[in-house]
Amino acid sequence: MDMVMRIVSEWPVVIFSRSSCCMCHSVKTLIAQLGVNPAVYDIDEIPKGWEIEQTLLRRGRNPPAVFIGGEFVGGANRIISLHLEQSLQPMLINAGALLEFE
Repeated sequence: MDMVMRIVSEWPVVIFSRSSCCMCHSVKTLIAQLGVNPAVYDIDEIPKGWEIEQTLLRRGRNPPAVFIGGEFVGGANRIISLHLEQSLQPMLINAGALLEFE
């Protein structure tokens, strides 16, 4: 978990994804359309991706695994639900991933 925690501590928003996963694509697109530039790790395409995937799976975190502000938030269902509840944007603002406009 050390490698995963190091990665998520370096960016306001981190998505561990699979390049062929349609739900992963949906989450990445949603977050990008909100104006956030997340750190995206397609674990099926990067070195040590298998190790990262195994670490996530041991913790019950299947791709897409979204971390905001260094904390695990959830997968596709949770991210989409937060967005529909209008709770996702405030989380992104609090993490410093999105500017607040009044």
